Amino acid sequence: MNHTSEHVLHSTAADTTIDHIGHVHEHDAHHGPRKGILRWLLTVNHKDVGTMYLVLSLVGLMVGGVMALMIRSELFQPGMQLMQPQFFNSLTTMHGLTMIFLAIMPGLTGLANWMVPLQIGADDMYWPRVNNWAFWAMPPAAIILWSTFFIHGGAPNGGWTFYPPLSGSFGPESIDWMIVSIHIMGISSFFGALNIILTILKMRAPGMKLMDMPLFSWSWLITGFLFLLAMPTLAIAATMVLSDRNWGTHFFESGGNPVLFQHIFWFFGHPEVYIMILPAFGIISEVVPAFSRKPIFGRKSMFYATAVITFLATIVWAHHMFTVGLPVWGQLFFMYSTMLISVPTGIKIFNWVATMWRGSLTFEAPMLWAIAFIMLFTIGGFSGVMLANVAADYQYQDTYFVVAHFHYVLVSGSLFGIFAGVYYWLPKWTGHMYNERLAQWHFWLSVISMNITFFPMHFAGLAGMPRRIPDYAVQFTDFNMISTVGAFIFGFSQLIFIVILIKAYRGGKAAGARPWDGARGLEWVIPSPAPYHTFTTPPTAKQLHDEGPKAYE
Repeated sequence: MNHTSEHVLHSTAADTTIDHIGHVHEHDAHHGPRKGILRWLLTVNHKDVGTMYLVLSLVGLMVGGVMALMIRSELFQPGMQLMQPQFFNSLTTMHGLTMIFLAIMPGLTGLANWMVPLQIGADDMYWPRVNNWAFWAMPPAAIILWSTFFIHGGAPNGGWTFYPPLSGSFGPESIDWMIVSIHIMGISSFFGALNIILTILKMRAPGMKLMDMPLFSWSWLITGFLFLLAMPTLAIAATMVLSDRNWGTHFFESGGNPVLFQHIFWFFGHPEVYIMILPAFGIISEVVPAFSRKPIFGRKSMFYATAVITFLATIVWAHHMFTVGLPVWGQLFFMYSTMLISVPTGIKIFNWVATMWRGSLTFEAPMLWAIAFIMLFTIGGFSGVMLANVAADYQYQDTYFVVAHFHYVLVSGSLFGIFAGVYYWLPKWTGHMYNERLAQWHFWLSVISMNITFFPMHFAGLAGMPRRIPDYAVQFTDFNMISTVGAFIFGFSQLIFIVILIKAYRGGKAAGARPWDGARGLEWVIPSPAPYHTFTTPPTAKQLHDEGPKAYE
């Protein structure tokens, strides 16, 4: 039975349902989805909202990827080839903003919307309507951001960090629109995160303790609190820039202090890095036990390591600023606190490897992505420890070594984690198994080309090549040619991924309720594809026991 839009706008007693913890829902419970576009515009179903986030993430990945290939095309050889330097700087700025706010973050949020209620036995999110609103704020923000390319003066060109004075009164007028877009995305993220926190704290199945939750849901609970800390901080920094540009204040203009902006921005920016990696850690902690057919090694230490990383993430921001003239005691504090993060992160790496040790391993696509994540993210971690060393960082600062570092943690970290999660849960979403042969092609082409793209950047950076420049000295040519070839292979490999998604959506081998025999968790007790409404009655104590932490005993 389908609802009219009136049911959403004017809830009646008949349309109000109370879930198993007494939480009132005013939405289309017990009904199927609407037909046509209204289903997506008015939906309050967590699965629909999750799907929309994932589609937005895919669009963001493609748009940001095209920008990346334009950047690499210009850098294929020295000299100016295809574009003006200002447009090149706009591309690097917009590529960063797009990949962070419109690819990685919506991808992880989409996975959370889909899977967190299923993993904790909830029938939906705590605030279903806010969930719809939080998503639908994102496409207008994306359009505002991308449309700045067509504004007089061009798109923002001061880097995704929009440091003053580059983003001050000197910058193009498009920076105002970029700040508006960032505000909208920040508000959306804030309410989305608050919704996830409340869902986990208030709507877990009766009998499920916090420490019994799957590690993906736990990682999102912790990440949610990082969102609540980071997003208002970004809003403060962006508003101060907007005020300097339009209302004559002098926070960062002459008489003000541009370094203050860097402190405020990175107090958001470093937690943001962990916002993008902690949910990916949670995905790997789901995938590795499933394909090792063993419980996760050191389960409690995984919970505590996530919490420790989250705390440390809030006290290391100035390691992005070692060269701005911090006092020596400040440099030492931020150096040692940054290096300390490698301890809880190392615990996670060792626990994943120990989980695989003597496991009954199979290497389907989700497991391959998880193993690539563990190996390549560790390389990014090593270069991060190098960058944390103040004396060395004076050499690495603003070179391609930094570019190599953060792409190893964001591409082979966050993005590979999203790929692992999508392949792992895709049968549950579509009811069909994906094409394993195509998935293997996607994996191997992506992993090999990713290393061809980013590994030479370490050497270019150590040799002294600065980042964010459209032209470079001739001695860096070979490294850049190799990187550009790798980037195009990586970019076109993602077309295979789109084909895999379309084929799985349209049909294929039917997936059972538990397509992976080693998978455990409440999401695997419901049929595939997941019904439109799930857990309208709470999971039983037996289900909680059989799918909980002691599932493999």
